[in-house]
Amino acid sequence: MPELNHYGQSLGPSLSDWKLRERPSKKVLSGKYCRLEPITLTHSQQLFEAWHSIDDERDWTYLPINRPITQRQSDHFITSLASSSDPLFFAVISQLTEKAVGFVALQRIDPENGAVEIGWINWTPQMKRTPSSTEAIALLLSYIFDTLEYRRCAWKCDSHHEDAIKAAERLGFQYEGTLRQIQVSKGHSRDTRWYSILDKEWPALRNAMNLWLSPANVDERGRQKQRLGEFMPAQFSVDS
Repeated sequence: MPELNHYGQSLGPSLSDWKLRERPSKKVLSGKYCRLEPITLTHSQQLFEAWHSIDDERDWTYLPINRPITQRQSDHFITSLASSSDPLFFAVISQLTEKAVGFVALQRIDPENGAVEIGWINWTPQMKRTPSSTEAIALLLSYIFDTLEYRRCAWKCDSHHEDAIKAAERLGFQYEGTLRQIQVSKGHSRDTRWYSILDKEWPALRNAMNLWLSPANVDERGRQKQRLGEFMPAQFSVDS
């Protein structure tokens, strides 16, 4: 039964012990395959080289900017990311090569309500379809829920961005709805799909990600034996 106030109106669950949460800070988050470092100019050259390891800009279609053309443009771009506190940007570093292979951010940071969003996901070709792409998000989610004790983490994406939609659903983010014609992006109308994970959902998702990333799930070729969805509780599982 919902809680009622003295007017007989229903209310959400009581949070009488709720306290303001800390803001995410610039810190290193380490995993087995990768680590997240506060992004700095020192990451620019490695990211620029990784971005230009392919001849097209398909990885930038759904970002609000285009791929930097020159190293100087990259330096300027990364410097601007490093100076931002919201979004708060992290470079993804491969533990194997010690090179920057992507970046990601925490944004719409709301300590008063314990809510935050993961955005600006930019995985280079060296990072795509590797365990690092899953572990990087798992590290952020652990920081958000286990360390900062936030209540909600959101993920939004262009309704046409099929890879982002599949990634969000594979990782257990729950679809909340689509905001229609919410933005004009690079001259095109954009509908935005919203997803989220809540604090009460995180323990089961954390367990699934840990099992998928564990050495027991890695074969002799260094590949995961089972799909992440096979470790997910039924309400989160997708065919991926």
